[in-house]
Amino acid sequence: MGLSIGIVGLPNVGKSTTFNALTKTQNAQSANYPFCTIEPNKAIVSVPDMRLDALAKIVNPQKIQHSVVEFVDIAGLVKGASKGEGLGNQFLANIKETEVILQIIRCFEDSNITHVEGSIDPLRDVEIIETELLIADMQTLQKRVEKLIKSAKSGTEREAKAQLEVAQTLLKHIEDGNAVRTFNDKTNGYFLLLDKELRFLTNKEIIYGANVDEESLSVDNAFVTTLRKYASKQGAEVIKLCSKIEEELVGLSDEEVAEFLKDLGVQESGLDTIIRLGFQKLGLISYFTAGIKEVRAWTIHKGDKAPVAAGVIHKDFEKGFIRAEVIAYEDFIKYNGEAKAKEAGAMRVEGKDYIVKDGDIMHFRFNV
Repeated sequence: MGLSIGIVGLPNVGKSTTFNALTKTQNAQSANYPFCTIEPNKAIVSVPDMRLDALAKIVNPQKIQHSVVEFVDIAGLVKGASKGEGLGNQFLANIKETEVILQIIRCFEDSNITHVEGSIDPLRDVEIIETELLIADMQTLQKRVEKLIKSAKSGTEREAKAQLEVAQTLLKHIEDGNAVRTFNDKTNGYFLLLDKELRFLTNKEIIYGANVDEESLSVDNAFVTTLRKYASKQGAEVIKLCSKIEEELVGLSDEEVAEFLKDLGVQESGLDTIIRLGFQKLGLISYFTAGIKEVRAWTIHKGDKAPVAAGVIHKDFEKGFIRAEVIAYEDFIKYNGEAKAKEAGAMRVEGKDYIVKDGDIMHFRFNV
């Protein structure tokens, strides 16, 4: 789908350790010094979905396939990145390519792990990152405004004046210290054009990953409480994780993981929560196909119609789409499979205008 979540944070906050655990690999080198991650590491991660297991119990397939989402581990950011400090410019270019930002914020004390700013202060760390992103947006937009002024004067671009007006209003908004996501004219066509072209960093959805110690997993520590208050004002969510423990969970069986988490007083691994939330923030949903060969989740955008969903399996399915046979997930489970759901009248036949719902079990009829 070409959509990804960028993991950002200051150096030594547990970002690469989180990435290692997230991808169940050890290919993102984690070391106790800044900039050990230079090339952004990319990984495709399965989206946890209990519904697939429930379907598999009924269908008994040869394999199960989950929806996936891409995470990108981006080099640690430092103060002054927008001026090229550290790996600044590279960092900002890499993050532009992602759709959602996962900010890993250190919310634990440990004298053995140095903090680039010398102390633990989640709000200061968030401010450093968000200020750098804001400055980068401001610089990008300033360049665009300069071009638009020239075009408006020379009359080379027909709509340059109208676009310039929106760009200048937005620039003032950013210069006043406000993120692009809080701009009040975001449905304006010229704004949408600017955002598509410049990919504003502060217009991206944010998830805050509070990296805590073991003790703080079941009960919030003071650092997490502070971060939650800040995030709720931003309309963002905070997910707690302990990157050290997440790494320890790698390689354990599902049963062992469940037992381990139960002992810690948590229901689900922080990373599983982050993966599912990230998938949601990207505006994605899953529909299912359930057969003897495989039970599979297919990824589509929320609001996609049946032919588009069919095209995810094969382009020919979209071209020659006739109809879709649909059973809601709840009905499939309730009637213990397709045959009985059909008997009970729970299978619907839907046409080209049907908007696919999350969890639909679908079978496509097509003609090529």
